[in-house]
Amino acid sequence: MKKSEKVKGKEAAALRRQKFKMYGIGIAAGIVVVAAIIGFFILSAPVAKAGDTVDVYYTGTLDDGTVFDKNVNGTPLEFVIGRHSVIPGFENAVIGMAVNGEKTVRIPVDQAYGPYRSDLVTVVNRSSFAPDQILIAGEQYQITNPSTGLQRLVKIVNVTSSTVTLDQNPSLAGQNLTFAIKLVKIKASA
Repeated sequence: MKKSEKVKGKEAAALRRQKFKMYGIGIAAGIVVVAAIIGFFILSAPVAKAGDTVDVYYTGTLDDGTVFDKNVNGTPLEFVIGRHSVIPGFENAVIGMAVNGEKTVRIPVDQAYGPYRSDLVTVVNRSSFAPDQILIAGEQYQITNPSTGLQRLVKIVNVTSSTVTLDQNPSLAGQNLTFAIKLVKIKASA
C-alpha cells in the first residue's frame, strides 16, 4: 500500500518537529553545561579571608561626595586582613572579595574613625613646645609624649602667647565614609 502525498507530508513534518525538539534539547543542555562550568570557576575562585595579604585600589569619599583619599593609578594599598592596620569597615569590606572584584561600600562612623570626641581637645602651655617652633592654627603636627615616647598626629586649633589648643581626634572622626574598592591581588596566608 502506497502512502499518499498528504500522509508523507504529515510524517515529514512530524519528523522535522522531532528533530527540532532534539536540537532544542541539545542546545539547552549545552547552555546548562556552560553555565555550570562558569559557575564552578566563579564560585571556586579564591576570595580574601583573615590572614591573607591583599592589594587594593580605592577611592574614599565623604557623604557630600568630597574625595578625601585615593590610590587609583598609583600603588595599591597592601595590608594583612586581621592585623587591624586599616579601619574595621574597610577590612570587613574586602573579606570575601575575589581578585578583580569591585564594590562600593558605605562605612558608618563606628566602623571608620569613630565619633568626634571633645575630650581629645586639650589646652597645653605654650612652653611645652620649643620656643622657636612656629605653630599655626589649622595645621597638623606630630608630637611626642615625653613620658611614654609615643608619637601622635594632632591638629593645632588655637595658639596664644601662653597656650596651644590641640585636637587629637583623627581628621575623619565623626564621618561616614564611602569607599570604591578593587581587589587586585591576594596572597593566601600560609
